[in-house]
This record gives sequence, structure tokens and C-alpha cells, in this order.
Amino acid sequence: MTNVPLAEMPNVRPQRPHFSSGPCAKRPGWTPDVLADAALGRSHRSKSGKAKLKAAIDEAAALLDVPKNYRVGIVPASDTGAVELALWSMLGARGVDIFAWESFGTGWISDAAKQLKLSDMRVFEADYGQLPDLSQYDGARDCVFTWNGTTSGVRVPNADWIPTDREGITICDATSAAFAQDLDWAKLDVTTFSWQKVMGGEAAHGMIVLSPRAVERLENYTPPWPLPKIFRLTKGGKLNEGVFDGAIINTPSMLAVEDFLDTLNWGRQQGGLKTLMARADANAAALDRWVQRTDWVGHLAEDPATRSNTSVCLAIIDPWFTGLSLEDQAAAAKKLPALLEAEGVAFDLGAYKDAPPGLRIWCGGTVETADIEALCPWLDWAFAQVKSS
Repeated sequence: MTNVPLAEMPNVRPQRPHFSSGPCAKRPGWTPDVLADAALGRSHRSKSGKAKLKAAIDEAAALLDVPKNYRVGIVPASDTGAVELALWSMLGARGVDIFAWESFGTGWISDAAKQLKLSDMRVFEADYGQLPDLSQYDGARDCVFTWNGTTSGVRVPNADWIPTDREGITICDATSAAFAQDLDWAKLDVTTFSWQKVMGGEAAHGMIVLSPRAVERLENYTPPWPLPKIFRLTKGGKLNEGVFDGAIINTPSMLAVEDFLDTLNWGRQQGGLKTLMARADANAAALDRWVQRTDWVGHLAEDPATRSNTSVCLAIIDPWFTGLSLEDQAAAAKKLPALLEAEGVAFDLGAYKDAPPGLRIWCGGTVETADIEALCPWLDWAFAQVKSS
């Protein structure tokens, strides 16, 4: 049980107060100086521009241990654009099973049902903090799911529920999992993520990873609806190789490209993917130790086996709080991050707008464990302030 006197502020502050779940904390030691070699004022189609874009593709693939026969490309509009590109380009060839347990997964259901108006669609949903029954997936069908629920803190424990001999393709939104969790590439046909999540890059750019089966779908299936230009991955019935070779569909920010190259280089210097995953695990473990000894807060994700190590979502379980009306709970929960921001010790800790009132603390590898440990007493202090107000 934790008891922090009302007037007693902690003595130690996080060195870096950035705990946002997107855009996420920059890598340790980052300064604007790392952008000095950016290809500013140059065409992204110039030799220099294309070389940097190709390097971003190749180095991301290497750091993620993507299989050599998979294709990796940069696409517009962040992870959202990458997921929607896949949905609009590939769904409709056969029935689809969609699994959702938080707001972004629910959004993919809405796309499939309301925009694409798919007639053969099965939906499996769970409340925030839980995971739907993944065993319901029928490998004869396509599948859409989120590897890590950014707004609920619930992730799939593994991909064992996906048949190796499936007939359908799997489309996986992995934006808050890539570079922090062990993605089972053999079970993933389309995988998407964005630069500004786990690696703390800058926004607006998405990445898409295609298995040979996904490429086959693209080259042998034409959806019945029109595709906007930024969704088109084929040209003349074949994969548009430019997207996967640095000649991307729309104009990227070369400043953002340079920043992403820097964070990929940092990840490689740290020891690669296993080290990045271990850093996230250590951060989540440090936060969990505080949760276990604290009586006013608990994990929103009920099962430790499916609890995220990046976007850790916390529920306020103090009887004072749970006795409030839902409206008052929401108001009280918003006061905690506001107090911490005012003190300059933690930014952007509020739960996602569609999630239950509470806190969401980013624990990805660009965060230092010492900063997580320094944050925890401040959380106790802020809650004591709010409860007494």
C-alpha cells in the first residue's frame, strides 16, 4: 500500500518527461543536431533522396528481422494509411474475420462494414482490458487484427492461433508492437506500423510489410471499388516496385526520413531488436512493480499474459474514484496528467479519449527505466492532490 503525504512532492524528477503513446519519446540523447545531414531542399526522387528512403526501408527491415522474401515499403498517412491501404486493396476476395478490443481495431471494423460494405464479415470484439476468443479465426478466411492494442494495453500473446497452412491472408496493425514485441512473420501477410510510435520518429509516414502471399493477392485480385492513387500498390497488374525501392507514392518529409534513420541507427547500436524488446520489458516491469504495491491503481489489461509492454493502460480503482459518477470519474482522471504536466514531470499520460478514464504510460524502448521509476512517486502525489480537492 502506498501513502504519500498530500504536501510532499517527490525529490527526484524524470530526466525526460515524455511518456506519450504517440508520437512517442525520442531516443535517449537525441538533439536536433542529428538532422544536420537531411536532404532538405532536394527532391525525394533525386539520387540522394531515393538513397535515404531506400536506407530507411532496408535498415527498418534489418532491425525487425523481416524475412528476405518479404517486401517492405513506405506509404502515406502513417499507420492508419498503411492499414486502410491494405483493407481497400485486398479485402473482398474471400470472407474476413476481424478481431477488435480497442478503438483502432473498432475503426477497422467500421471501414470494412460501412465503407467497403463487405457482405461476408465476422466480427469478434472484447471490452477494454480483455482479448476476444482468437481461436474463432477460420484460416480459410482473411483476418484483420491489431497485435498490440494501443488504447487498451492488451496485446496478443503470440500468433499460435493463426494456421500456418491458412488460405486467407492476415492483415496486422502492429504500430505499437513493431520494434518492441516479437512479431511472428510466418503468420503475418500484411504488417503495418509508423515511425512515430515505438522508435519515436516523426509523424505522417507509414510502413507496410508484405509476405509473398500478400503480393500474390495484390497481383491476382482487383477489388470492385475504386482505389485512390495513394492506395495503389500495383501497376499494370504487377507490384509497383518503386514503393519498395524508395520511389514512394507521395512526397515525404526528408527531415522525418533523417530522423527515422537516426533512431534506426540508435536501435542497431543498442544491440538490435532483442535489446529494444528488453528495454520495453524492463520499463513495463518497473511500472508493474509500482502498480503491485499501490492500492489506488490497477492494470486495465486483466491478464498479465496479454498485457502490453509499450502502451501500459492503468485503471483507477480507489473506492473514492469508483464511487463517482462516470462524468466525475472522467473529470477527475483528467486532473492527474494536468497536474503532472504543470509540474513539468510528465506529459501526455491521459487515457485515450474512447477508453475508460485512467492513465496510459508509454514504456517503449526509447524511454529510460530510471524515468519510469522516478515517475511513480509523482503519480502517487498527483492522485493524492486530486482525491483531496
